[in-house]
Amino acid sequence: MSAATFLLPAAARFGAQRWQQDIARALGRADVDLQAAGRRAQLARHVDLPEGSWPLAALSRQVDVGDAAAGGDAWLRADPAWLRPDINGVRLMGHGDTLGMTTADVEALLPDLQAMFAESGLVLDAPSPTRWYLRLPADTRFPAFPDPSEALGTDLAEHEDGGVDARRWRALGNEAQILLHNHPWNATRAAAGKPPVNALWFWGGGTLPDARTDTHSRHASVCSDDATLYALASISASAGPLPAAWPDVRDAALFDLVGMRDLRRLQDDWLRPALAALAAGRIATLVLDDEDGCVRTLRRWHRLRLWRSAWVPPTPERDA
Repeated sequence: MSAATFLLPAAARFGAQRWQQDIARALGRADVDLQAAGRRAQLARHVDLPEGSWPLAALSRQVDVGDAAAGGDAWLRADPAWLRPDINGVRLMGHGDTLGMTTADVEALLPDLQAMFAESGLVLDAPSPTRWYLRLPADTRFPAFPDPSEALGTDLAEHEDGGVDARRWRALGNEAQILLHNHPWNATRAAAGKPPVNALWFWGGGTLPDARTDTHSRHASVCSDDATLYALASISASAGPLPAAWPDVRDAALFDLVGMRDLRRLQDDWLRPALAALAAGRIATLVLDDEDGCVRTLRRWHRLRLWRSAWVPPTPERDA
């Protein structure tokens, strides 16, 4: 019997939009399991990797170029980023896809950065305008770099690693910031109404896991428009883009809806038809896993839990 899993954003992402009563009643009848919050924890619940590793650079490199396994090298993402100082520190305001990067940006900025990293014996390239990579020896030790999606909008001091391994990367990051801050191409971007590219964000370091022994997807197929999840899923499952609405499900399928902000569309195009498929027995289970760490599991017989109250969505007033 087929099953479906929806990855959902944190409830606060929908703001003051209203949940429909039939959806709230159905969610109130689910089994609830509280797990770790955050996007990385959410993804780790569905794709197993070697313990303690998060080699997103190698995984996405394999998707982008296909050479991550060659030579047993380690890889580190060094994505273009926008940092902005304020009275409380320095914040990550944008990275990669959010900066509107183009091939022209890469052609203007990359050569100077490549020369800088070459002085330290490192090779930087950019097969995608938004995903840049450093190739490193397989035994390279990496500090605990935060994912840019989880650091966005936060003060960099919150993520600072004081370990020995972090010092090298902090020094290289500072060099890159100075070079990019003074780069004339940022004036061109400003004239076009785009934010500056004034830093590189290091993250996702590691070697490519062995798909035969080291990785496992909880789902036969994964549908997502997020490059990170797509890279994770591609090594151990069938990965594809997110469809426009609920499709027919014939296996254990995961649908990544974290980027959705239109609550009415989420309910009309995804939740309501999936709940109907569950009631009709076309799927055996429906799992809703949100970034708050709340995992709800619904089965067909749960519709008999008539004594349960409807789910009450959080509101700004309740959270205050």
